[in-house]
Amino acid sequence: MRSGLQRIPASARWSIAALVVVIALIVAIWPRDTSSPDGALSAGTQTTAGPIPGGSASVSPGDLDAARARAALAPCPAGTGPAPSTSVLAGVTAPCLGAAGDVDMGAATAGRPLLVNFWAPWCLPCRRELPTVAAFAASAAGKVDVLAVQAKEGSENPVLALGLLSEIDVRLPSVVDTQAKIAAALGIPRAYPVSVLVRADGSVAKVLPTVFTDEKSIADAVNRYLGVAL
Repeated sequence: MRSGLQRIPASARWSIAALVVVIALIVAIWPRDTSSPDGALSAGTQTTAGPIPGGSASVSPGDLDAARARAALAPCPAGTGPAPSTSVLAGVTAPCLGAAGDVDMGAATAGRPLLVNFWAPWCLPCRRELPTVAAFAASAAGKVDVLAVQAKEGSENPVLALGLLSEIDVRLPSVVDTQAKIAAALGIPRAYPVSVLVRADGSVAKVLPTVFTDEKSIADAVNRYLGVAL
């Protein structure tokens, strides 16, 4: 007596085998929940703080100098006087990413409306947004200052951050929020990218947990919350 499987025609058995393979492939590539630690991050959305590839690697002074030379970032801002009493960044200092030295954030950001853009080296939406922010900075020069802030997450390896900026050809003046003091002063969430609009007196006009995809969107936000038409 033939078994049940043997009674099935050969063509049908091949069809069943093919179906099993297809089902296995579907299970393997089925999208996972992005809230799961194993899920892939969705492009075009913010990413929350997480593991930093290469973040614990030691960085030699020579490697850092070479990375800074390749990145050729715009100089970090320098203040010409004390921070105004209304500045939320008064008393906050942060290392400059593109050169040695610390930046007095309160003094350096006073006197002109400011867009602060927080990013992280491992953040894919940040990678896509930064060139748009840089293009806006060029068009808004003289009216609105733009400062990039590398978030605390990833600050252990500035060479990694400088390498990203070199790769995407972004030269924005940048500081490193090594102790998250800038983030705390501006009241941002731990999700990146995030931008903050700061008035000329150093007070916060608006926190924007938004991924900007075009210059016009940034200009519209600046006009709405800072009153600066571009």
